[in-house]
Amino acid sequence: MKKYIFNILIALLTTLPVLAQKQAQAKLVLDKTAAAFEKAGGVKADFSVQAFNKGHSVGTATGTIELKGEKFFLKTAETVSWFDGKTQWSYLTQNDEVNISTPTEAELQGLNPYALLYLYKKGFDYELGKVADFHGKQVYEVILTATDKKQDLSRIVLYVVKSTYQPVYIKVEQRDGSRSEITITRYQTGLKLSDSVFVFNKQQYPTAEIIDLR
Repeated sequence: MKKYIFNILIALLTTLPVLAQKQAQAKLVLDKTAAAFEKAGGVKADFSVQAFNKGHSVGTATGTIELKGEKFFLKTAETVSWFDGKTQWSYLTQNDEVNISTPTEAELQGLNPYALLYLYKKGFDYELGKVADFHGKQVYEVILTATDKKQDLSRIVLYVVKSTYQPVYIKVEQRDGSRSEITITRYQTGLKLSDSVFVFNKQQYPTAEIIDLR
């Protein structure tokens, strides 16, 4: 029994430093990724997203997102969304209506994949996975696991290009078994984006019904 306990202690003593090192490396990658995004100025990204439920694909979509700080303009075939840092306008193409709301942090994470870059600062453990090749680019794999078992979001897998610290792939897993996989297909930085880009313009949608949910 003493020998058994001793072996466990040895295993812990050799494993914990490795885990701590992986966590420190992961934090460094996440810090540099967040810093690179903040320094990028106006950003425009094209993306594709595939949704799964219990292992089965339930839909795919493509879109474009423009960002400046916490502001964003998101466009897909089904919806167009504007967020100016406080108010969100969501235009539903099929219904020709605009919903105005003050979104929660969780709602913003569901719309803006780049909001996920800052989640590691609270409520998540993280570690560095394998260094992999993704579509011909060398990337870091960072795995974030939610510490709060009650929240819907359970795990995030992030691929970041080693040379630029730009995210190219984000997998978001929910506790109900569903997940979304986002692939960034084009990424532009240093754009001069006016604040008006992130505000709904009624003149562009003259027939849309306005529904204020605030």
